[in-house]
Amino acid sequence: DEFISSPPKKTVRFGGTLADILLKYEKGDTTDFELLKHQLSDPDIKDAQIINWLHEFRSSVVYLTKELEQLVSILLKLPWLRRSREVVEEYLSFLGNLVSAQTVHLRPCLRMIVSQFVPPRITIREDDVDISDSDDDDENISENFDTCHRALQTVARYVPSTPQFLMPILVDFFPFINKSERTLECYVHNLLRVTVYLPTLRLQILELIIEKLLKLDVSTPQQEIEDAEETANNGASEEKSTEEGLFDMEEDEDRKGSKGVSPSSERMAHPLAERLDILMTILFSYIKDVCHVDGKLDISNTKHLYRDLVSVFDKLILPTHASCHVQYFMFYICSFKLGLAEAFLDHLWKKLQDPNNPSVIRQTAGSYIGSFLARAKFIPIVTVKACLDLLVNWLHKYIDNQDTGTNAYCDVGLHGPFYSTCQTVFYTLIFRHKQLLDGNLRKGLAYLQSLNFERIVMCQLNPLKICIPSVVNLFAAITRKYQLVFCYTIIERNNRQFIPVVRSGTGGDLVQTCTNPLDSFFPFDPYILKRSKKTIDPMYQFWEELSAEDLENLKKPIKKGSSEDEDDDFLKGETPQNDGVVEIAPNSYESNTQSPVSSIGSPADCYVPYPL
Repeated sequence: DEFISSPPKKTVRFGGTLADILLKYEKGDTTDFELLKHQLSDPDIKDAQIINWLHEFRSSVVYLTKELEQLVSILLKLPWLRRSREVVEEYLSFLGNLVSAQTVHLRPCLRMIVSQFVPPRITIREDDVDISDSDDDDENISENFDTCHRALQTVARYVPSTPQFLMPILVDFFPFINKSERTLECYVHNLLRVTVYLPTLRLQILELIIEKLLKLDVSTPQQEIEDAEETANNGASEEKSTEEGLFDMEEDEDRKGSKGVSPSSERMAHPLAERLDILMTILFSYIKDVCHVDGKLDISNTKHLYRDLVSVFDKLILPTHASCHVQYFMFYICSFKLGLAEAFLDHLWKKLQDPNNPSVIRQTAGSYIGSFLARAKFIPIVTVKACLDLLVNWLHKYIDNQDTGTNAYCDVGLHGPFYSTCQTVFYTLIFRHKQLLDGNLRKGLAYLQSLNFERIVMCQLNPLKICIPSVVNLFAAITRKYQLVFCYTIIERNNRQFIPVVRSGTGGDLVQTCTNPLDSFFPFDPYILKRSKKTIDPMYQFWEELSAEDLENLKKPIKKGSSEDEDDDFLKGETPQNDGVVEIAPNSYESNTQSPVSSIGSPADCYVPYPL
């Protein structure tokens, strides 16, 4: 019965051997050739048929010249991936023979392989509109991807110039950002797999991926993401309150008692943010896997990847204004070893002080230094002090040079890097002043006094007028408390001189005040993508909102001559406390900076009233 019910194998062939068919075609007899194409294009073609044909084609690749590219195109469209293992092996052998004998077909072969880097499409129609995307239910998709990479390695082994032909194809096939998350996820994952066996392409592939991530990032401002999350949460709360009336109390208690978190709770409400979150998670996993071998940090691998990422950072990230999340790949790799963090800071410092760089690049480099020093838990206070020494000494030299010049007045266009560096120093002090003073108050105060903030604040360039008000106000409060410099007289004078800008529009006159003349931002402000933030949060220093008591304490200066062992009220506040050591990687270091009690954004526009 089984024999009778099983369909017969299609092994019938027409037209003689392949060599005969191709020779007839050359002489103008196309009948058998058209029959051959028809058989190869048959959607119901059987495995045995494919194997027979491929075996003949393997021994006849010398005939498959450019004139027969139409036939080769049909062969490349054969459904070989989802076939038996025998078909797959025969097809891989055929590909190897084809590209080694006829390199003219290299590009079509590469395009065929790369096209398989995403899940297969399925046809879905709604109201005569094709809304097809990807088929996520293919159980063999992982195995298919493995086979694609075997095919690519086979081609690369026979044709050493494969990488230079492959890269433009990888760029062309990159899916649009409106494709499904699964499609983007699979393609980026497969691109990163290519870098493992074609290391010469790693830098270009990282550039391609990070460029696409950057476009996603700048298309989804942080405020839009937060608004979408808030709207989704409000909608979920309303839906839950409506449903609660439909169930009895016992069922409600059962639901409250079970603390299982549904996968949907990790989804981002904003669709582009959801895509970015998934892709950032993949990038972080890739960085970790490359840098660690058998669970231990591999110094050589890490250094090489660091150099590639710094190159991408310089080319793409540094010139891009106000990206929110993508730059965290540098934050993450620097957490593996203190030497990498110090190398990154040194790299940014060279960018900042080099007068040959455009002013906007120098200012952005300053913003990165300040944000990195403030937010990275893995940077010890010794490194923070070394950076502050460099930055403050540069500021004093800049002031020395301006005192004798004709440009010694407040002007963002002339002195942008100076103001950016001032803001970097102020911002770092706000986040790190407790650790600078921790343990030995007198010694810490002596260090801060040696920085001579008074000269910087009082100089004719007037940095307090240009820096962001929230930073200026907190800096003024802290420096007043420790009697380092009294900023409020200058702040009051600046406020009196501040002239609002009146702009006329169709809706009438609009009065605007520019509170950010530098157009600066803090690149390592809180990371809010739900999945990938789990990688960043353990090494991230959150800002602690100041309580009313802290604000009150900031108005009370410490007494002159207080002993180094006296307790200080502000040091008992809610800003960074020591509650556990963060260990990032072996041979890294033991941080003395610990996670805070609460986790709330950046310093708000906090105004501490100055004494009358």
